[in-house]
Amino acid sequence: MKVKVVVHEAEEGGYWAEVPAIPGCATQGETFQDLLANLYEAVEGCLSVDVQDIKKSSKDQVLEIAI
Repeated sequence: MKVKVVVHEAEEGGYWAEVPAIPGCATQGETFQDLLANLYEAVEGCLSVDVQDIKKSSKDQVLEIAI
């Protein structure tokens, strides 16, 4: 899966970025390398869903798929 990321230079220094395809997914970093590392973590966190609290019947299934 590929997503577009908009990278901004922060007024106070460093960078911040947002992922328009994932509402609310944004992060920052002091250097571009920090930003990139934080982006992977932010996207993973925004896309992960904890299914422990979802009510399901015996006929329902929980699947994990790669995208």
